[in-house]
Amino acid sequence: MKKPHYLLLGLALGALLSFTFLRIPIDRGMVQQATELIGLEMTETEIDSMLPDLEELRGSYASIREKNIPNELGPALLFNPLPTSFEPDTRQEALYFDLPKTVHLPEDRNELAFYSVAQLSTLIKNRQVSSVELAEFFLERLRRHGPTLHCVITLTEERALAQARQMDEELARGIYRGPLHGIPFGAKDLLATRDYKTTWGAMPYKDQMLGYDAAVIEKLEAAGAVLVAKLTLGALAWGDVWYGGKTRNPWNTEQGSSGSSAGSASATAAGLVPFAIGTETWGSIVSPSTICGVTGLRPTFGRVSRYGAMALSWSMDKIGPICRSAEDCAIVFEAIRGKDERDPTTITAAFNYNQKTDPQKLRVAYLKSDFQSDYRFREQDSLALAKLRELGITPTAIELPEVPDIGFVLSAEAAAAFDELTRSGQDDLLVRQIRNAWPNVFRQARFIPAVEYIQANRLRTRLIEQTHEALREFDVFLAPSWSGGNLLRTNLTGHPCVVLPTGFIDGLPASITFCGQLFGEAQVLKLAALYQANTDFHLKHPEGFWK
Repeated sequence: MKKPHYLLLGLALGALLSFTFLRIPIDRGMVQQATELIGLEMTETEIDSMLPDLEELRGSYASIREKNIPNELGPALLFNPLPTSFEPDTRQEALYFDLPKTVHLPEDRNELAFYSVAQLSTLIKNRQVSSVELAEFFLERLRRHGPTLHCVITLTEERALAQARQMDEELARGIYRGPLHGIPFGAKDLLATRDYKTTWGAMPYKDQMLGYDAAVIEKLEAAGAVLVAKLTLGALAWGDVWYGGKTRNPWNTEQGSSGSSAGSASATAAGLVPFAIGTETWGSIVSPSTICGVTGLRPTFGRVSRYGAMALSWSMDKIGPICRSAEDCAIVFEAIRGKDERDPTTITAAFNYNQKTDPQKLRVAYLKSDFQSDYRFREQDSLALAKLRELGITPTAIELPEVPDIGFVLSAEAAAAFDELTRSGQDDLLVRQIRNAWPNVFRQARFIPAVEYIQANRLRTRLIEQTHEALREFDVFLAPSWSGGNLLRTNLTGHPCVVLPTGFIDGLPASITFCGQLFGEAQVLKLAALYQANTDFHLKHPEGFWK
């Protein structure tokens, strides 16, 4: 039986020779160099005994690479964020959104650009504006401002107008699908659409047609929403640079919008769509929502089906809404959540959002050390804590377990998802070729031993258990959006969060993050909605996009 470190070495060596498969015989010198790379020591005798087996392993790797492994084919091992003995609440209660009964149609129709989903919903339900009118209005705004912000990849005009006409016809017959009936939206262009290209923001895929709809698109259209645009993302879900340029921040168009849900946040902030769908693996909803001053929900891992979404990290990818308010996020989340047999990681759980419940009954905490550190949003975060205290909520200071250095889990999974891209050399077509970009990360990830990847996930299991224990007494905890380790922690553990604006620094938005228990989106959104009902930061909009 081989020693465990022999297998580790074989895998590392296979990565070392990934570009010279079956050309150079494996010899003692090569193995010795590989052992130094992965921090092991072996005698010459030990190395000599391995050589035949390493050649066999390399043959196995070559055999695997002859197989067709499309991006949508996931691994047999599924990530489960549930701590020991934890069971999600499946008792669904009646939902209650704070939808206005009366909304006045503005004399200046341009003001509709910044109406909330809730407001637009009332206008449509009361037939003060039609779905076709809204679709045409936002399509025109996308055409007008999209080139400035570089936030649009494809306008889905034909599909949008057909869907909008259907919504108007149904409403005329007394059929009302709910608060998203006739509401336009945009989707990050890593979500498949049957009749438009799905580019993943990357040059090698810029003409890709997938021929089916992602589950999220299906669910939103079933709820009555109208897809008006496929929006930009940093190539293969990193940053704000795609094959057509850099997506811009509406608050300062000389700057990028951050990413990777770059277009979703930018377009929502500029009033080009009432809401958009983004995804997050490690900050891709939180970061652009912060930069663009909008409200983003990153749901619990397993809450929203990823069927039809580009796979980057099977154990970390999540899909959520980017909106103008927490209330809008709740409305959209209700439409997209749920079990889907096509995504085996989805989990059945209730979403008991009710604006009538007393928010003062929520048990709230904050990460003391993180808030006391020196970081850019410290003053705004302190004022947010003070506002909650003013509203009768006294957050308790807590600490969470330290996050182990296991962020490379994402790199390993992403490199596997785009293995063919790397081996074909088409990664050279990506716009960003710097050290801190996917082409380099995919290549270096080939040197992550499988044993270390598994060890990292074992530590991740411990982190899940420790975090659950530390949060047992709380419904919501507050954290800086970027500072400290919470962004990585909660993306590894699968916990949900809402990121929302808290003010401005030098004319640019600041944000804070409200995090919750696993499947605790209702409580997090409830607290965020309370905060926004007593502040006006989410009602501020960038100049230059009013018409």
